[in-house]
Formats: sequence, structure tokens, C-alpha cells
Amino acid sequence: MQLYERDMTLLSDEEERGVSPTVALYSILGFWLFYMVIVTFRAFVTGFDSQGEMAVRRSVVTVIGIVLTWVLYLIIRRFDGSTLGRRIMVAFAAAIPCAIAIAVANYYMFNVYDPDGMFTAAERHMLVEQGHAIKEIAEVAIGRYFFLAACAALYLALTYAAEVGRMERRAARLEQTAQQAELRSLRYQVNPHFLFNTLNSLSSLVMTDRREEAEQMIMSLSNFYRTSLTGDPLDDVPLSEEVHLQKLYLDIEAVRFPQRLRTDIHIPDDLMNCCVPGLILQPLVENAIKYGVSRATRPVTIKVRAWQEEELLHVSVRDDGEPFPPGDGEPYEGNGIGLVNVRDRLTARFGDDGKLAYKALEGGGFLVELSLPIVRQRC
Repeated sequence: MQLYERDMTLLSDEEERGVSPTVALYSILGFWLFYMVIVTFRAFVTGFDSQGEMAVRRSVVTVIGIVLTWVLYLIIRRFDGSTLGRRIMVAFAAAIPCAIAIAVANYYMFNVYDPDGMFTAAERHMLVEQGHAIKEIAEVAIGRYFFLAACAALYLALTYAAEVGRMERRAARLEQTAQQAELRSLRYQVNPHFLFNTLNSLSSLVMTDRREEAEQMIMSLSNFYRTSLTGDPLDDVPLSEEVHLQKLYLDIEAVRFPQRLRTDIHIPDDLMNCCVPGLILQPLVENAIKYGVSRATRPVTIKVRAWQEEELLHVSVRDDGEPFPPGDGEPYEGNGIGLVNVRDRLTARFGDDGKLAYKALEGGGFLVELSLPIVRQRC
């Protein structure tokens, strides 16, 4: 269903080429309203008589001009999928007959249709003396042509801006889709990695005939997966839920290391509703078990802490295991997903606002600290 909706979104986006008819209509009305105001003002300054009659006839010409400009828009719109050069040629070519038609209408309304109702005998004589019909129509057509060319240029500019916006929106959607795919991939790495380690531990219990511990581990494993697999990999979870999952995991590992594993989890109540990526602490706790508890012959404490500094939530996982021998590497250098997965998930989810810091501690143990923006909305 989600894939279908994305495809429909992309299809709809492809269909929305050019400028919408509503925007085009408003632009045309604005152009012609401006024209009518300017010409009316010029006629008033010139001092012609019959200003009312001229305004009526001018309104008729304006309406005809709006209709022809709309026709010009429809012609240009048919070439929205063509190159910009071809659209410019079509626009300027189609403007020629439209301009001539407007000039003919203008000549008819002001020179042929009931001239006695608007001009005096002297004014009619002056119009006749100034030139014949073709000359006047040509002069008006040239003026209207540049007017229509300006309308066409505005439409092409708006079309170009709309296409740029469409491409930017599509690029943003593709980037978001890629980010979601990366988050899903990183999130799905955690479960099989954890399951592999747990099954190895369960196999060891079965082989050593520790049936009760094996049964307890199976129940804890079932509870863990029942809780962790209910949500979408892209969804954040409350910190309280993430801590609960890690307690279930530590219960599983406590079966393997009943004498060596100690836990100390302290999270302030007012931070429990902060949203964090699901299972973001899982690799950190796993590393603490693998490199801290399993390598030690004494009890090792894993401490989980959280605190707030300004608008950032800090969460740390720390163990007091044995020091790493020189040249033996550190947890993040292993073959598992470890800290690399956590770092990549924080970057994919929060960008530069999500950070990961880690260091080996003097005297033994390892500390990993997450920093991410505080989000308290429902998650």
C-alpha cells in the first residue's frame, strides 16, 4: 500500500507540469486590468469626449483580449513537455495572430461600430486623415504583440519556476526514501546479529545440559522479540521502552553469566518519555557483554545512564571489564555491526545533531555515549 501511494504521488507530480490554469487566469486578468487602467488614464489626460462610451468599448476589447490571451496560454501549455527554446518559439509565433485579432477588434469597436456615438465630425475627419485601416490595425497589432509577448514570457518564467520546484520536491522525496531505506537496513541488521549471538549462547546451555537455564533463555528471547518486532523500523520509541528491551536482553545474558554479570541502570523519570531510535542501545549493551563480561573472570557491572544538557539527550553504556591488551583492538574494530551501526543510524536519523563518542577507560572497561536531540512528542 505504501509503495502504491508513493507511485501515485510521483505520477501526480509528473502530471502537474507547467502553471496551473488558475494561476494563468489570474495572471492574464492582472495584465489586462493593468492595460485598461493605463489606457483609460491616457484617454482622460488626452481630453477626448465621450469618456463613458470609450470605457464601454474599451471593456469589450479587453474581454476579447482576455479570451485570446487565454487561447495563447492553451497553445503554449500544449508544449510544456518540450524544450525551453521550442516553447519560446511557439509562444512568440502564436502571439502574432492573437495580436492581429485584438487589433482588428480594437479597430472595429473604435472606428467601424457606431462612430457617430463617440466622435464628433471634426474628430472623425482627423482619424480618416491620419491613415487608413490597415495602417492603424498594424500599429495596434505591434503594440498588442509586445503586450502578449510579455504575458507569454511571464508564463514561461512561471513554468520554469514550477518545474524547478517540482524537481526539488522530487529530489527531496527521493532523498527521504533513500534515508528511510538506509534506516530500515541499519535497523534490520540488529535483529539477526543479536539472534545469532543468543542462539550460540542457547546452544552452549543445551550442550552442557543446563535445561532450566536454556528454558529461561528461550522465554526471555520470546519476550524480547515480541516486544521489539511490534513497531515500524522507522519509528522512534520512548526511552522507557528501549530500556525495557535492554533489561530483557540482559535477563537473557544473565542466564549465560549468572555470577559475572551485574547491571546498574539509572534513568531520570523525566527523560523516560524522550524518543530514541528503536534498539539504538542494543549494539552497545551487546558490546559490553562481548568485550567486557565474557572476557572477565570476575563480576563486571554494566551501567546505563541518561541525562539532559540543554536540548540534547545523552545516554551512556559503560562497563568495568578488563583492559584491552596492546594491539588487541577495541570493540568498534570487530567484525560485528557494533558502534558503526549506531553511528550510521544516528547520522541518518538526526544528521549532525546525532553524535557518538567512545573511549577505553583507564584501569579497564569501555564507555560509549550517545548525544541526540530531545524529542518528547508521541513516538
